[in-house]
Amino acid sequence: MSAEAEDVLKTAAAWRAAGEEVALATVTQTWGSSPRPAGSQMAVTASGRMAGSVSGGCIEGAVADAARETMRTGTPQLLDFGVTNERAWEVGLACGGKVKVFVERLA
Repeated sequence: MSAEAEDVLKTAAAWRAAGEEVALATVTQTWGSSPRPAGSQMAVTASGRMAGSVSGGCIEGAVADAARETMRTGTPQLLDFGVTNERAWEVGLACGGKVKVFVERLA
């Protein structure tokens, strides 16, 4: 595990210990060009705090929205983002490629 991933997990644990509701998003697969490798993580709180990164910014808003839904419902999600190189800039995935992100609520 990388030091960066450990930092995200430590931050998420500290937020949970302080009573915050937290969801963790983890990149599970990538295809083609992707700004973050599999295993990259981002923690999100119900109050809007974030730590880490799953995409270098290009899809993190959508992942944060899904994290808030997962915290609300308790149902994990597997998000699938992908785009052709021709449409990459249009939808905010400047890198093109595909990425799958698993989102779960931390208990």
